Amino acid sequence: MRESKRGTKDPEMMAGENVRGSSQADRVRVRTAWMYYVEQLTQSEIAAILNIGRVTVVRLLADARARNEIKITINAKVADTTELERGLEELFGIQKAIVAPLSSPQADPVPVISAAAGDYISQIATSNMRVGVGWGRTLYNTLPFIKGQTLTGFRVYSLLGGIIQARRFNPAEFAWQLAELFQGEGFLVPAPAIVDSAETKRTLIERCGLNTIFEMAEDLDAVLLSVGGTTSTATSYRVGYLTDAQHDSLVSAGAIGDLLFHFFDEHGNLVDHEINDRVMSVGIDRLRRAPIRLLASGGPEKVGALIGVMKLVEPTVFITDEVTAASMIEKMQLRGSRRQKKSNGPA
Repeated sequence: MRESKRGTKDPEMMAGENVRGSSQADRVRVRTAWMYYVEQLTQSEIAAILNIGRVTVVRLLADARARNEIKITINAKVADTTELERGLEELFGIQKAIVAPLSSPQADPVPVISAAAGDYISQIATSNMRVGVGWGRTLYNTLPFIKGQTLTGFRVYSLLGGIIQARRFNPAEFAWQLAELFQGEGFLVPAPAIVDSAETKRTLIERCGLNTIFEMAEDLDAVLLSVGGTTSTATSYRVGYLTDAQHDSLVSAGAIGDLLFHFFDEHGNLVDHEINDRVMSVGIDRLRRAPIRLLASGGPEKVGALIGVMKLVEPTVFITDEVTAASMIEKMQLRGSRRQKKSNGPA
């Protein structure tokens, strides 16, 4: 045992022993591995966040590897996310909630949500599966975390137009790359995400063969979706799908978020806005028919939108980060408390 000049144990050694011997050992070890391999933080950054020494971080990572907890993602559970998962499931009637740990409340939640979603998609993908997919930064970033394999009859359907725009977060990009991972077929919507009028939309669907593609969405086995917010950081706003005027008018109409460019309010109702009549995407009613409805999204600017979309599409699987999950639960509990006070009336 290494000791200091006074005969006491070296602080770094004591930190390592305390971590390994405490009831928090599993939690700290898995968080360390998650931050290093998924969030790609440096060992020094992890040490500062967890208030442990860098040597301890190295040992924890070695322990995680020895325990077979590290593959592409972390093959273990962070205990303190379980309560959040159960809370989400009970509040929103979700079959399965998956809450990914986050290194700090200020960290970007997309990498950890994408990693957890990619792992889940790898687990549910089977031969002869028909999958409808949305778009956005979160879904696009699941691709490195999806374990590809050859599946017979695997089909992927883009649920939204947009292939005529050459952008990184194009609705078609995620669809065809997902199909490639499983050696399957990809079906895209050959139209803009938003057209100039409801009449143009009807013409494209009825006279240009798009009705056939939309009809394919009738019998999907699963849909993979993400929610867009209405802040200036939303993907749809940043990449130029919406103009400033359109954005402002949607917010004025009560829009708090969008699902495949279907803009909805905080109660999960579609807002009265002409853009909802011009979007070239599969309707919400068809999405709700899929047995598996996976929603992967998070971030402080999306908390209200995520609560609203729970009523709109009723996801069966919800994947988010721990900060977003806690905020959603807190907001719902606050709403419940306010309703209770109103129902009780004045004393």
